[in-house]
Amino acid sequence: QVQLVESGGGLVQAGGSLGLSCAASGRTFSNLPMGWFRQAPGKEREFLATISWSGSTIFYADSVKGRFTISRDNAKNTVYLQMNSLKSEDTAVYYCAADPDGSWLDPCSWGSWGQGTQVTVSS
Repeated sequence: QVQLVESGGGLVQAGGSLGLSCAASGRTFSNLPMGWFRQAPGKEREFLATISWSGSTIFYADSVKGRFTISRDNAKNTVYLQMNSLKSEDTAVYYCAADPDGSWLDPCSWGSWGQGTQVTVSS
């Protein structure tokens, strides 16, 4: 059981960077895999990255490999998504997620979600 709150979104020019944070509350946080997803208007929620509790297992969507970095600091109950070289197609609401029950790559497998933070990339 965990509650999640994203922050760090905003407006950025193409080629710029943003760092997102996901603050978690709940005593089980340190033992949970975490994920980042995004959803653009009218589109399905899209997998971005997942990370195991230790940080030893990480998966990225092909669209963000080499540009985005997921990390976590269990002592701070926080998961991060550093986004570099942003493109207009990165514009979306970004969500962090916890409590997977199935494929980490499938949004439907995650049981807990933050409220989302808007990222808008302008050209």
